[in-house]
Amino acid sequence: MKFQVERELFADAVAWAARILPQKAALPVLSGLRLDAGGNGTLSLSGFDYEVSANVDLEVSVSEAGAALVPGRLLADIVRSLPTAIVDVETDGSRVVVTCGTARFALPTLPLDEYPTLPAMPEVTGSLGSDAFAAAITSVAVAAGRDDALPVLTGVRVEIEGDQLTLIGCDRYRLAIRTVKWSPVDPGVQGVALVPAKTLADAARSLTSGAEVSLSVAGLEGGDALFGLMGGSRRTTTRLIDGEYPKVRALFPDSVAATAVLDTAALTEAVRRVALVASRTSPVRMAFEGGSVTLEAAGLDDAEAAETLPVTFEGEPLTIAFNPNYLLDGLGAIDSDEARMTFTTAAKPAVLTGKDDADGSSDYRYLLMPVRFGG
Repeated sequence: MKFQVERELFADAVAWAARILPQKAALPVLSGLRLDAGGNGTLSLSGFDYEVSANVDLEVSVSEAGAALVPGRLLADIVRSLPTAIVDVETDGSRVVVTCGTARFALPTLPLDEYPTLPAMPEVTGSLGSDAFAAAITSVAVAAGRDDALPVLTGVRVEIEGDQLTLIGCDRYRLAIRTVKWSPVDPGVQGVALVPAKTLADAARSLTSGAEVSLSVAGLEGGDALFGLMGGSRRTTTRLIDGEYPKVRALFPDSVAATAVLDTAALTEAVRRVALVASRTSPVRMAFEGGSVTLEAAGLDDAEAAETLPVTFEGEPLTIAFNPNYLLDGLGAIDSDEARMTFTTAAKPAVLTGKDDADGSSDYRYLLMPVRFGG
């Protein structure tokens, strides 16, 4: 194997494919990145850990076709540090030599015959704009759980019904739901997939270079459950999470006793400032009355903070408290200059939406459990 490639293109491709490789692999070959240089001038880089696969193609100048398996994270570190110049890569016995300018690195190869075969990308189910998809995934994945003891909550539930794609994330303390329009291959397609949230979020953010992202779901009608994403020359697959997702829609309240509309940017900055004094477990209290809301927080060593903002408020005076980080996550996801919050009581969940979602048919809803507070 021998090829030449521009350093920027090579570094970007290697970093993307190597990002899924485990820090400590159970099998040494799973720490490897596979390089396949074809006679057609295409270099394919692949990573796989039996759960997630990543594959990317780029155009290179191939002098000798071939393949090699090298330590992926080490290669990513090396290529990232190279000067801006043409990179030469070639096999030399049991090593792969990387040369750029006056820099030269020799990497040991891993046994290529022991490397597992990457799963085939399922047939495309549908597609949508890459930016819209990344924004939708980010806004929902932030609410997914991170506790591996509850694996179903570490996933994003993807519901497919015709031209609507609904994404759900929940960690018992907050719930995010977003619905987006997309273009399915089969207009009547229906199905549900539970996709690991971290994998989905990482992939969505890195697939925005192309105009569209294609989604592939295998197992909707039986067979191996696999979820695939493709954008430009990048492809990734992941196994689905097995288990029954809780009926989280029932958490949304049936009635509304109070409504508040605030400037999103002003509220975000106020929460960040007030939370500076809060300890790790301290909430931020919000006291709504008349045309204002007062945010308060307290921490260790008698530290306190308070800030008052104007608000359009309808309902009886209400004081409610939230985890400030969870509240900020929701404010960052609504993509609106005004934040609308609806309440029932101080002990029940509040719902956060954007200003255009007052009719209840919001394409994004963020439900947040309140925190008990004393005093």
